[in-house]
Amino acid sequence: MAYYGRGPLQLTWNYNYDAAGRAFNMNLLQNPDQVAQNGLLAWRSSVWFWMQNSNCHTAITQNQGFGATIRAINGALECGRGSETEPAQSRITYYRDFCSQLGVSPGENLGCA
Repeated sequence: MAYYGRGPLQLTWNYNYDAAGRAFNMNLLQNPDQVAQNGLLAWRSSVWFWMQNSNCHTAITQNQGFGATIRAINGALECGRGSETEPAQSRITYYRDFCSQLGVSPGENLGCA
């Protein structure tokens, strides 16, 4: 089984698939592709992860900036290395682009170095 990122928030790691599956009364460990194949399940797993990981919600509700959401979701894989990692910088670039398309300010604290 491969537990790479699937869904809008890219659910990863077997323990997240297991916990989400238990929350939905499904066996996502045996069939993690369901998250990619079922749009409703993809969004449901993303909202589940967001609400289970209170750091994501706190980052937004306490105005900590986009960088804090990267840190909450990907932690040391992308953040806290003294400079922006390539994946984090890519996320920031996409975020700025989306904000521009929507005509809104991206705010401050975009990075997580």
